[in-house]
Amino acid sequence: MTERDPVMATVPEAIEEYRRGKFVIITDDEDRENEGDLCIAAQFVTPDHISCMARYGRGLIGCSLTE
Repeated sequence: MTERDPVMATVPEAIEEYRRGKFVIITDDEDRENEGDLCIAAQFVTPDHISCMARYGRGLIGCSLTE
């Protein structure tokens, strides 16, 4: 049995944090781009969240829309 990495959340933990309006970093495999995306549910986003993404994320900010 391996020990769980205390920094990495399980998928159910990450989903729960996302539902609570918290930032979640979703990472891909180290054999791919080995990067992470800073995500938050759109209904919780404030100007401070966007500022945080721009300041610390240093990449593109995108939003998924249904319409």
